[in-house]
Parts: sequence; C-alpha cells; structure tokens
Amino acid sequence: MIINSKKSNGFSLIELMIVVAIVGILAAIAYPSYQSFMTDGYRGSAQADMLAFAAAMERHHSGSFSYKGAGPSGGDTGAPTIFASYSPAAESAANKRYDLTIVSADATSYQLKATPVSGSPQATDGAIFYFSDGRKGWDVNNNGSLAAGEYCWSC
Repeated sequence: MIINSKKSNGFSLIELMIVVAIVGILAAIAYPSYQSFMTDGYRGSAQADMLAFAAAMERHHSGSFSYKGAGPSGGDTGAPTIFASYSPAAESAANKRYDLTIVSADATSYQLKATPVSGSPQATDGAIFYFSDGRKGWDVNNNGSLAAGEYCWSC
C-alpha cells in the first residue's frame, strides 16, 4: 500500500488575495482619519503661532506705543517683520501650511490672519483670525468671511 502524503508549504493565491484585500480595506478606512488628524494638528500649530504672533505685536506696541509699523517697510498690513510670516514657525518655510499676515493695525488695535497655503492639505481648512481684543475666529466653511458662529477656534 502506497500512501501519497504530500505536505503543502506556503500560501495559496486565494489566501494571499484575501490578505491583500483586508489590508486594502483597512488602509482605505485609516488614511482619511490620518489626514484629518494631520489637518487638525497643523491647525493647532497655526493657532499657537497666532498667539505667539500676538505676543510679538504686544512687544512691538510696548516699544512704539502703537501697533503700526509691524509690517514690511514699516507698513501696517502684510507679512510681519516682527514674527515669522508662515506657520508652523518652528519648521522651515518649505514646510509651511499657513501664511501669517497683519490684516490691519493702528495705534490701538490689530487683526491677524493665518491663510492656508494652496496646494497643501490645509488648503480647504479656512482662515484663522486673531483680534487685539482677544477674539478668535476660524472660517470653518471657508467662504472668506466670519459668520456669527465662527468666532472661536474650536467651532
């Protein structure tokens, strides 16, 4: 009596295809969550940079008794000369996600804005605002203006 005891080693093609499909499904679910996490993280970094930018504006005010002159060539609007002009400020300009600007500045008040950089994952996130009176704004729906319910950073 001859017994054919052939032992199979390895995986069959069907088993390998099932594993690949499962990994693909997990990746399809995990990637959007990862992107959302990164977007929220960079927004948080921009908010921290906006507070540091506001502190730089206050230091400028304490030396000149006005918020004027913190922009380029002593101007009152545009990219700041007293702080980094991009966020995250701790990284190089090549990794910027937001452009920081002075929207308006006069002797007693200012308005700062962080605009998402086009072409980055932040592009559709909406601008972030900070006002000299402590108000904060985030254009959640990215329509270019702040609605009554958007005067917060965690709307």
